Amino acid sequence: MRPGGPDEMHLTDGPVPSLGPDDVRIHVEAAGINRADLLQREGKYAPPTSASPILGLEVAGYISAAGERAGMVWNVGEEVCALVSGGGYATECVAPSVQCLPIPDGFSMVQAAALPEALFTVWYNVFQRCRLSAGETILVHGGTSGIGVIAIQMAKAIGAKVFATAGSPEKCAVCVKLGAEVAIEYHTADFASVAQERTNGRGVDVILDIVGGEYFDRNMRALAMEGRLVTIAHMMGSRVSVDLSPIMQKRLTITGSTLRRLPPQEKAVIAQELMLRVWPLLERGSIIPVIDSTYSMSHAPDAHRRMEGPHIGKVVLTN
Repeated sequence: MRPGGPDEMHLTDGPVPSLGPDDVRIHVEAAGINRADLLQREGKYAPPTSASPILGLEVAGYISAAGERAGMVWNVGEEVCALVSGGGYATECVAPSVQCLPIPDGFSMVQAAALPEALFTVWYNVFQRCRLSAGETILVHGGTSGIGVIAIQMAKAIGAKVFATAGSPEKCAVCVKLGAEVAIEYHTADFASVAQERTNGRGVDVILDIVGGEYFDRNMRALAMEGRLVTIAHMMGSRVSVDLSPIMQKRLTITGSTLRRLPPQEKAVIAQELMLRVWPLLERGSIIPVIDSTYSMSHAPDAHRRMEGPHIGKVVLTN
């Protein structure tokens, strides 16, 4: 595939991906679309050298083959969802066995395919890195994004107070429905001022940021003493001019990550914690994926166009 617009994507035949001893091969029923896929398609986000060049970072389906060691954990025919480093837009996809999780009870393949990237990302960044806990306040930027809808629900489920930003009254209403106490329409209000006002001048404890750029200074203003900012994308630019004084005065922590390049052993820890802490919430309905739309794999260009425009939640491909 040449870098470019959605029309550069085409279906083609290729070899069945080979297995390592710790891998499983998944017959893909559904694959979630993420903004990283759009950037990779445009030539702006190169995959790791060891990853498949095929787009797609999360899948749901059934195991069609297992490597020698992976076969001690997973059986052929078991239904799973998985985080992968590439290769999801296909009929067969290879995943490290440690990055697979069972389909939650009652979930469809489409719903399950909408889970891995968001769950792994939110758990790693919000709960492992930023240590969000019950009683604290989090501000989620992009509250109706695939990441945002899960972050709101996960934070609410553990007893945190949730603020979210979104781009329209309709999207703000969705954030509130999902559990946000305060939804801020960023076109018409300064989120830092609202955060300070609605916390009586204290600020928020954690910010999950996908915007970067000019949001950085406002994030600093919005944070409370000992606040934590985690950046997972920079839609408005990666370069900022920083005043160090607020960071020092409020003893702030600034961190970030790119989940795709974490080694499998670290993703394995995330998967284990998700199974223990989050799967029960999924199975009792405390956290639900929000599906914007589904497209057949042959209509992946249309699905990418949908992702590039207004949407709420996840866009998913099906085989």
